[in-house]
Amino acid sequence: MELNKLFSFREQEDEARPFMDHLGDLRLMIIRMAVVVVVAMVGAFFFRDILATVIQKPLIAVDPVRASSLQSLGVADSMTISLELSFYTGLIISFPILIFLLAQFLFPALKPSERQILLPVSAFGLFLFLGGVFFSYFVVLPGTLDFFFKDAKSMHWTPTWTVREYYSFTTQFLIAFGVAFEMPMVVLALVKLGFLTAEKLRKTRAAAIVTIFTVAAFITPSPDLVTYLLMGGPMVVLYEFCILLARWVQPKAETGIIAE
Repeated sequence: MELNKLFSFREQEDEARPFMDHLGDLRLMIIRMAVVVVVAMVGAFFFRDILATVIQKPLIAVDPVRASSLQSLGVADSMTISLELSFYTGLIISFPILIFLLAQFLFPALKPSERQILLPVSAFGLFLFLGGVFFSYFVVLPGTLDFFFKDAKSMHWTPTWTVREYYSFTTQFLIAFGVAFEMPMVVLALVKLGFLTAEKLRKTRAAAIVTIFTVAAFITPSPDLVTYLLMGGPMVVLYEFCILLARWVQPKAETGIIAE
């Protein structure tokens, strides 16, 4: 199949199509997504040494000795961990193309006004995800690793971390922050669907802030105030941003918003 046919939008359909035709389009989209992820994953695998160094840098910044003390206990750890890193990296690299393929599938059903904002919204979602990952990588993760190491020492234990445990914890930590920073996208979708309004968000602001910091108190790895604020503070800022976003989007949403 030619590339211009593979990466092109279908025109809006004038007539309703059979349900099985839509299933065929969905199947084709999933196959294309899988191919894109696999290709990106294979490409990332060839840079596995660089990826490993990047993931290990937060620990090196805290203490180079700790980074060199990571132990590999499994015979195939070098390969399995490399594949895991390549998979996550492949997902991030291919994310814009995956969004494009999804948009390509949905494009005929969208209205002209919705088509115009499709690309900016997709780019905004990617920006938020990467923002969460970078914030976690440069700000939160080093302090978190330092706390866990010192906490183990305070219990009179020898903190001997394995390579598998460290890389698994780090990648999950980074992705969790990236997903959490997607909250404005969820709010945007709910506003467009009529389930949320700026007024509702304002009325529940106090409860939302209490909930955010309550959750942060449970998941904060360090008892100090700085780490606590680093976990809960960005989510509060994102919530306030969601109110502004809802206020901007709401007048453009269609009538028929669900009454409170």
